[in-house]
Amino acid sequence: MKDVVSKRARKVGPSGIRKFFELTIGMEDVISLGVGEPDFVTPWHIREACVYSLEKGFTMYTSNYGLLELREEISKATKRDYGVHYDPETEILVTVGVSEAFDLAIRATINPGDEVIIPEPCFVSYGPITTFSGGRPVPLVTRVEDEFKLRPEQIEEKVTGKTKALILSYPNNPTGAVMTKEELEGVAEVVNEHDLLVISDEIYGRLTYDGRHTCFSSLDGMRERTIYLDGFSKAYAMTGWRVGYACASPEITEAMMKIHQYGMMCASIMGQMAGIEALRHGRKEMREMVSEYNRRRRLIVKRLNGMGLSCFEPRGAFYAFPSIESTGMSCEEFSERLLKEEKVAVVPGNAFGRSGEGFIRCSYATSIEDLSEAMDRMEGFVDRYR
Repeated sequence: MKDVVSKRARKVGPSGIRKFFELTIGMEDVISLGVGEPDFVTPWHIREACVYSLEKGFTMYTSNYGLLELREEISKATKRDYGVHYDPETEILVTVGVSEAFDLAIRATINPGDEVIIPEPCFVSYGPITTFSGGRPVPLVTRVEDEFKLRPEQIEEKVTGKTKALILSYPNNPTGAVMTKEELEGVAEVVNEHDLLVISDEIYGRLTYDGRHTCFSSLDGMRERTIYLDGFSKAYAMTGWRVGYACASPEITEAMMKIHQYGMMCASIMGQMAGIEALRHGRKEMREMVSEYNRRRRLIVKRLNGMGLSCFEPRGAFYAFPSIESTGMSCEEFSERLLKEEKVAVVPGNAFGRSGEGFIRCSYATSIEDLSEAMDRMEGFVDRYR
């Protein structure tokens, strides 16, 4: 039989996050700091909105763009929180999670051979999805010495005549890094100078702890250059609902919608109804969850540094990204041994790009009790091999 698997599919490896998630299945007494999923259940009034939608018979397709009522709420929230307005009829597309929104953004804008600058460490899908589209991922290494922030001169070094787009993801997964408005303005200058498109994944934008999040498209001249991605998974504890959205110019939004139309049709109407409720009445619970994440953040950073795993202070999202170089192990060896010997699951840093070697990602989206126990186990493990 002929080779049935495409060359592009062969080039891409499996997700490093999912690899360690699969290893924990069937293991008893495992504390997982691996998968980036809130431990909170979606607030009841949001779930209730879904239940009521089913009782009322909302089980049909929606517009490919998504329910207009939801798009109107997204428009209001984006204007209220970040000061940037998007037309709900032509500039907002509801997607099946932010992962689909990113896939659509890449496929709608990147031609074969186009280069896409991807700051690392970064979420695991950015490079593979760029490869699947025929684009060329261009890794850009951010450093712990710079608090994992992107510096304008680093972009300058990577730009060529084939560069089409820059990926931004702040607050960052896996590092928890954030960038201030002034720092993002420096990036915007380079973007403007080189006529770049920006795909800005801001799913963790509402999970910040020091100061307010700056939406990249709110900066002068960046609205038309930016595809802004967001969703409900993290801030509203709605990972399984799979509802995200993209905001961009009408031309780009329509192009994304066409791909979405043929591949997914629409996000589930029940999830969209829940999203409406979340945006209208879910801010109180969201603030309470962020406050609890902040408490856990302080605990995990203190404990990691205390056991000799130097940890940069994350200022957004719900991840810590400590260095494990003092143990003399690679990040994969450390993660595998920690899981086998202490039953604590973390993700090796190289899952987020080669520059993640020497680090591990620990999610603190778990209870204080489990987090404390995980830190106790990890400290014993580190002491044993130091």
